[in-house]
Amino acid sequence: MLKTFPVGGVHPPENKLTADKAIVYLSVPESVTIPVSQHIGAPAKIIVNKGDYVRTGQLIAASQGFVSANIHSSVSGKINKIDLVSDSGGYKQTAVFIDVEGDEWVETIDRSSEIVTEIKLSPEEIVERCLQSGMVGLGGAAFPSHVKLTVPQGKRCEILLINGVECEPFLTSDHRLMLEKGEEVLIGITILMKALKVERAMIGIENNKKDAIDNLTRLATGFIGITVHALKVKYPQGAEKQLIKALINREVPQGHLPIDVGAAVQNVGTAFAVYEAVQKNKPLFERVVTVTGKSLARPGNFFVRIGTSVSKLIEAAGGLPEDTGKIVNGGPMMGKAINNIDVPVIKGTSGIILFPLNESQRAEIKPCIRCGRCVAVCALHMEPYILMTLSEKGLFERAEMEGIANCMECGSCSYVCPADRPILDYVRLGKSAVLKMAKERKMNLKASKS
Repeated sequence: MLKTFPVGGVHPPENKLTADKAIVYLSVPESVTIPVSQHIGAPAKIIVNKGDYVRTGQLIAASQGFVSANIHSSVSGKINKIDLVSDSGGYKQTAVFIDVEGDEWVETIDRSSEIVTEIKLSPEEIVERCLQSGMVGLGGAAFPSHVKLTVPQGKRCEILLINGVECEPFLTSDHRLMLEKGEEVLIGITILMKALKVERAMIGIENNKKDAIDNLTRLATGFIGITVHALKVKYPQGAEKQLIKALINREVPQGHLPIDVGAAVQNVGTAFAVYEAVQKNKPLFERVVTVTGKSLARPGNFFVRIGTSVSKLIEAAGGLPEDTGKIVNGGPMMGKAINNIDVPVIKGTSGIILFPLNESQRAEIKPCIRCGRCVAVCALHMEPYILMTLSEKGLFERAEMEGIANCMECGSCSYVCPADRPILDYVRLGKSAVLKMAKERKMNLKASKS
């Protein structure tokens, strides 16, 4: 029997329309817009000025604090301006606007196609390289990688788990990486193992990607300590806690981290980027993005420079279909709709999905019938209908007591609701308010002690 997590979960239509589409390297755009906050934590501080000439791979914004990440130029050219830009969520943030002139890379980057197998850096040097390269998790959260590779004092990492699940419908960027860059991914995993000082790594892949399972299983015979494991197809198996439960049957308590049960979790896309950073000295300034939709003429997986506008990706996929009703950044379960296709691709952009009008209109919201379906599918043993009601009524203190901050926002509750209630939207609202309250309490406590 295939492994999986035991509580909750759903199986929406997979719609992996681009699973057989090889990665296409998108041409360098005429200009890019590079935000300085593409990660969890403090925004990076801009260290260049308007009019400066920068090269591909050059540092343009330095990390500020431990939980932060460097930002590098993805192109060569002159800085047109430093200004505010709307991100995919509609929020304004500072960005560097660059007009492209050629494609001159920083000379320290190894641009050869040769695969480098020997890992020369020490564990400490690997962590430092990840910091300098602006490495973040590419599974969606964009958490700075050097933080996850720094094991807290008193803790010990016993095993590395690699997320090759890609359980979100439509998305196939990780799938293609496992097929086309399998050896580089495995070297990247070995690098991560060395950084964490562990001898075992398990790659979890859902069983709907048999070609990826076969490819990595074959390649893994040449790597010590790495095994590949087929998992049952069930969403949200790509979430850290659910992957840990599925692969090693350990349960991360609420409020705790994977390291508290001796595990570290990384995404296959991150492993590939770590390979490029450590073995090729290449900062993180491009990634694979799935661009897909049932009405698109040429859906595909594109290797694209950070800062490229979403409109360029849609153009590469055949242009905006006339029947487009909604464009989602990310997967359909956890992603968010965007209202401006000129927003830039950032490090955490895994996919762009175009939904036709007849699939993008919300149904009429009906009263909750207390059927309990949202409770049954919640992988975290929570009661989503209660959290929605509390958020809807502004009872955020009670929502905090109910543990709303622990919600991973997978959207399974909204997916199964027969009353078409926007449970996830309200939970996100409540979670945001609760986290803001907690931050203010912390600041007030700190002020009272000073």
